[in-house]
Amino acid sequence: QVQLVESGGGLVQAGGSLRLSCAASGSIFSINAMGWYRRASGNERELVARISSGGGSDYADSVKGRFTISRANAKNTVYLQMNSLKPEDTAVYYCNADASTKWGPFDAWGQGTQVTVSS
Repeated sequence: QVQLVESGGGLVQAGGSLRLSCAASGSIFSINAMGWYRRASGNERELVARISSGGGSDYADSVKGRFTISRANAKNTVYLQMNSLKPEDTAVYYCNADASTKWGPFDAWGQGTQVTVSS
């Protein structure tokens, strides 16, 4: 029903930057909140940042001031600009979208993209 395709992960040195993108496609009427989560090895998945359809956003305390979430509603796309990266940011990052489809609400997840920060 709804597919999310992520891009932009990779390997970067501490202090560097990466930008993640996530594009939604499918039988979408509208997308409400979109967000990024991450799962580090051995840990549970945690919220990184979320943004509403109106642009309101919230962040995990660990990334405030370093990461910025934004979205392009016309493109059904969400971005995560990650600056001043730290080794503890190393994780698989997952995109999430709360979509309205012709079949009803749909909670979509991307396949994940690896972010590795070397010290």
